[in-house]
Amino acid sequence: MREITEMGKCANKASRVCALLNETKKNEVLLAAADRLEQNCKDILAENAMDVFSAREKGVNEIMIDRLSLTKARVSAMADGLRQVAGLKDPVGELVSMERRPNGLEIINRRVPIGVIGIIYESRPNVTADAFGLCFKAGNAVILKGGSDAIRSNIVIGKVLREALTASGVTEDIIQVVEDVSRETTAKLMRLSEYVDVLIPRGGAGLIKAVKENSTVPVIETGTGNCHIYVDESADFDMALSIIDNAKTSRLSVCNACESLVVHGAVAEKFLPLLYGCLDKKGITMRADEKARAVCPGMEPAKEEDFGTEYLDRLISVKVVSDIGEAIEHINRYNTGHSEAIVTRDYASAMRFLNEVDAAAVYVNASTRFTDGEEFGFGAEIGISTQKLHARGPMGLKALTTTKYVVFGNGQVR
Repeated sequence: MREITEMGKCANKASRVCALLNETKKNEVLLAAADRLEQNCKDILAENAMDVFSAREKGVNEIMIDRLSLTKARVSAMADGLRQVAGLKDPVGELVSMERRPNGLEIINRRVPIGVIGIIYESRPNVTADAFGLCFKAGNAVILKGGSDAIRSNIVIGKVLREALTASGVTEDIIQVVEDVSRETTAKLMRLSEYVDVLIPRGGAGLIKAVKENSTVPVIETGTGNCHIYVDESADFDMALSIIDNAKTSRLSVCNACESLVVHGAVAEKFLPLLYGCLDKKGITMRADEKARAVCPGMEPAKEEDFGTEYLDRLISVKVVSDIGEAIEHINRYNTGHSEAIVTRDYASAMRFLNEVDAAAVYVNASTRFTDGEEFGFGAEIGISTQKLHARGPMGLKALTTTKYVVFGNGQVR
């Protein structure tokens, strides 16, 4: 087992090799890796079963167990994900701009790999394969630091992917899985700025906060999603209920699930009983302000922190507002910059919401669950960036590149 600094050196060296691979070779490796995942499914599931058993022994709740668990279908989905990435256009070398200056210089801006990407993540072992596929296709080496709950799964998946690289005649150090799950090793990775170009945390608010506060490596913040849906006074009730049901109940443990509802006071008396009936039968507990509870006493009283909480559970907050201005103010105060939606039939309200709500993705009459790389047509994603520098929203292949200026002259001097 390599020490983390040695892993950084190896990744740095491997990134130079990876950056020079052409698209055909990268696709060859990705397809070979996909086949190997399926061929080694039995071994992967055996290691994952041990992770799941350990998690249950520790009392981990079933929603988190679902994120951790692999099945034959999920392994096949991981393999298909690599095949999909192989089918995506390679962003490396893409011309961003080209200009001939008056002095004759030709200045070209083109996409190049970032170099070494470090990813710190929790629970989901499928991230091991997904992150490798995306980083590799964009010409990068990757160091993966998963959580202790999925360590056996991550190690065996990493082993399979490294074997695919070796069999294809490419250095296996393009992917390295950190086997030491100690906090000390995580802290060292966050300070490995000599070898790691960017760090991407994927997980809960605590993990992201810790990485942001302690890393000397540049960080791309991803994931935390206190996503709102605002039901405007002109909303179609059937549409609103369908969107809320999908955004909240289709999958509880994802960052694009709706965690907070905002309802215009003019429709609260008619809409809230319908909402309560819809979500209560799905087992969702609603924590509401006094105005909402005056209409639906069955809702639990909300505390201040409820309005800013990403539950990832069968809970949702409810706030009644007097107008769209108050709704926007409430959302901008408590959101995490992820995804926000309005349900309305009023064009002016829709445009105001789109222009004034500060988030990576803003929707009119659609579920927040669409904030996803595949749904946006990127094929896949490394995460959802909730910050504003470099990348924002679903991060596909282009977000895993940077740019380089290439300048051609014929003897010009300044």
